[in-house]
Amino acid sequence: MTDRPARRDPSRLVEATGFQSSIGQDWGAARREVRLTAGAAEAAAAHRARLSGEYPGQRIVVAAGRAPVRANDTDYEFRPNSDFSWLTGCNAEGAVLVMRPTGGGHDATLLLRAPARPGESEFFASARDGELWIGPVPGLDEWSEALGVPCRAIEDLPSVLRGQHPPALVTAGVDPMVDALGLGDSAGLRTTLAELRRIKDDWEIGQLRAAVDATVLGFAEVAAELPMAVKGGGERWLQGTFDRRARTSGNAPGYSTIIAAGPHAPVLHWVKCDGEVPADGLVLMDAGVEVDTLYTADVTRTFPASGRFSGPQRQVYDLVLAAHTSAMAEVKPGAHYRTYHNTAMRVLAEGLRDWGLLTVSVNQALDAGGQHHRRYIVCGVGHFLGLDVHDCARARAEAYHECRLETGMALTVEPGLYFHPNDLTVPPELRGIGVRIEDDLVVTENGAEVLSSALPITADAVEEWVAGCLKG
Repeated sequence: MTDRPARRDPSRLVEATGFQSSIGQDWGAARREVRLTAGAAEAAAAHRARLSGEYPGQRIVVAAGRAPVRANDTDYEFRPNSDFSWLTGCNAEGAVLVMRPTGGGHDATLLLRAPARPGESEFFASARDGELWIGPVPGLDEWSEALGVPCRAIEDLPSVLRGQHPPALVTAGVDPMVDALGLGDSAGLRTTLAELRRIKDDWEIGQLRAAVDATVLGFAEVAAELPMAVKGGGERWLQGTFDRRARTSGNAPGYSTIIAAGPHAPVLHWVKCDGEVPADGLVLMDAGVEVDTLYTADVTRTFPASGRFSGPQRQVYDLVLAAHTSAMAEVKPGAHYRTYHNTAMRVLAEGLRDWGLLTVSVNQALDAGGQHHRRYIVCGVGHFLGLDVHDCARARAEAYHECRLETGMALTVEPGLYFHPNDLTVPPELRGIGVRIEDDLVVTENGAEVLSSALPITADAVEEWVAGCLKG
């Protein structure tokens, strides 16, 4: 990797008059337009209007954030704060949205770091903002035109906010520069944003649908690579296959891709992906493409590396499938959020009882003071989905786990069973088997749409799907 002169002394270049006179001249036109998905600006404006209605007469400040340091002078790739993205459609690092109250709502201003272009010393001296290092990028005018929002330099932020009352509502903890201004409280604002984001509009559902479609393609590409993974490529080969699709069809994976093969399948968040893929083992794949607008899919399928389930593998798979289909049938407007969770747990508990794995009755296990079955499924069976894989996490309990489902809510359903290789309560033939099935749903007026229905879920259909993927 090349040096980053923004963090080194550029004095040698500053003193080189010949270099300075040549580096700032004779640069032709460059493409600096904003690459914006159709409808993004209009959707963001509608989202700001919804937030404005919640806080009449109050100032609002929402920051994009900054890329976290990976090590020394290298950073992770930047991804804007989800609340900021929902309100602006902008992906510029270090940007800040200010919404100032007016008689009819709020006026929005976006403050951005201006790129350093030819003729400025930072053009060559700043690896953060200099176009010699980062390439031509949109500036204030380009962002303003694309988003329909007035843009100013980030250096103007103190003056934009100076002397204004009442204190601002701020998304604190996102950008240290904004935090240092001491503008006001943030907890209520972030909760309000989380709860507003629960209901997706048509544009957002379209973005989720695109994310799922790309994810379905990525799953097929992974299944086609099973022979290479078994031969020695292992879990990393499959992880890299999906992550390449995510970067090709979208922004990135929406979260760390889980490829858990063989004895790793019972591990809930196996993101190391550094194991082998046994020829006779299951592959539990939990992955999602995050599209350029930052909406992500979250899909899980469990399939046999050999293309055929063994008897014990199919036994576990079919019980999880029964819980999955029963839970999905409960996703409908007006239903309590916990209903599909409770339905899935009852099906699993009844199956575990039939296998002799419960030491108490099903009702005792399902009782709040029991939960014996949770040894084999310690996690929940779903969550909201959107800009974050676990979307709307800051919502109040009454707006999340205690709410009623409404049209436009997007969520996952993902029951599973996880029998660890060293779990002595499990018969030897079931040890090391982990199965999860996860689909992405949107609540509709009459029920729910399963966005990920293109991927099969029955054991027979999964075997047929794997065979088709291997044939190409």
